[in-house]
Amino acid sequence: MHHIQQLAANILLRVESGTNLTEALAEAQRKAPDLSPSERGALQDLSYGSLRHLARLRFYLRQLVAKPLPEPVLERVLIVAFYQLLHTRAAEYAVVNEAVTLAGRLAKGNFKGLVNGVLRNFLRQRAALERAAEKDLEASFNHPLWWVKGLQRAYPDAWRAILDADNSHPPMTLRVNRRHGDAAAYLERLRAAGLDGEALDGGSIKLARPVNVRELPGFADGDVSVQDWGAQQAAHWLDLRAGQRVLDACAAPGGKTGHILESADVSVTALDIDEQRLQRVADNLERIGATARLHVADAGQPDGWWDGQPFDRILADVPCSASGVARRHPDIKWLRRPGDFAALGVQQAAIADALWPLLASGGKMLYATCSIFPEENQQQLDSFLNRHADAACLKQEQLLPCERHDGFYYALLEKH
Repeated sequence: MHHIQQLAANILLRVESGTNLTEALAEAQRKAPDLSPSERGALQDLSYGSLRHLARLRFYLRQLVAKPLPEPVLERVLIVAFYQLLHTRAAEYAVVNEAVTLAGRLAKGNFKGLVNGVLRNFLRQRAALERAAEKDLEASFNHPLWWVKGLQRAYPDAWRAILDADNSHPPMTLRVNRRHGDAAAYLERLRAAGLDGEALDGGSIKLARPVNVRELPGFADGDVSVQDWGAQQAAHWLDLRAGQRVLDACAAPGGKTGHILESADVSVTALDIDEQRLQRVADNLERIGATARLHVADAGQPDGWWDGQPFDRILADVPCSASGVARRHPDIKWLRRPGDFAALGVQQAAIADALWPLLASGGKMLYATCSIFPEENQQQLDSFLNRHADAACLKQEQLLPCERHDGFYYALLEKH
């Protein structure tokens, strides 16, 4: 049996030092190639779960151990163990024993007794600790304090609902390939396969429970793709018509690119600055039987890739904080800093400004983010309109994370 606790603790440590969770998890699995499928599942659950509840778990740690321990991984072992005791079916004695055994191997075993004592105190004082956590803004909402306060300012009525949604498990939503069939017919196929879901508008289906894509009928044939309902709105907003030239400026991993190509007979140029990420676009398009011109390129530097032919539609899905998809990537809450918005804002404005001259007169550009912070959305739109007299905003919408979808922002701009 591998020490899944230690692997999870190491992943926490890597994320807290700046590595994203996907990379840290892949790295841990590479170093332990003989993990069984159930151990891999457990490691994923402990990593995601500990990060989803990190503020509260840290709060418990500081209540029980006033000063940081000299061996950082030991603190993370305790945090993972708290998560196991609160949120998994693991037997209490097994969780405590594994943590104590681990402590025996770390820091010359000096903290074995401390770890045992802390976990037993946690079990004894659990109800009182949970009551205390409710009074602490960061711990009760499991988000950094600056994030909570930012949402309170931006959404005085909705901030609690946003944070609750962020702490929930995300829905698994499908996009039915309209070239292969419709949502009603695909729902029948799902039910025949023993799966269930509900049709949302626009050819979407929300599954009753997440499944492996291999279980989805026709997935390998491109009949259906996994894509959040909020992300699916991009292709609808673009108002596509046959024969148009479309630019998808920051395309990876290619969900929106594929949806554009399923929606209308258009020619698409798709860019991404990262070659490996662009390969994912290619793979996704191949699965659905669609083609686009793909370029490894910087959307903000058109001189390097643009052929001088104007585009009828541009999707500017700009780099952002990804604050709207934090429930899918709980590490985002702990990797972001309040100062990030200034740098992201500069990048967002630079890309939008660089793309605008590439748009044909009468054409439309969709500015899109998966963020819920106004600094990246409404404020970016306002300053863009101030800089470009030939731009008009036809419509904009801030989608907030909820049971149905993640958080996204869209602003549709028309060129006079």
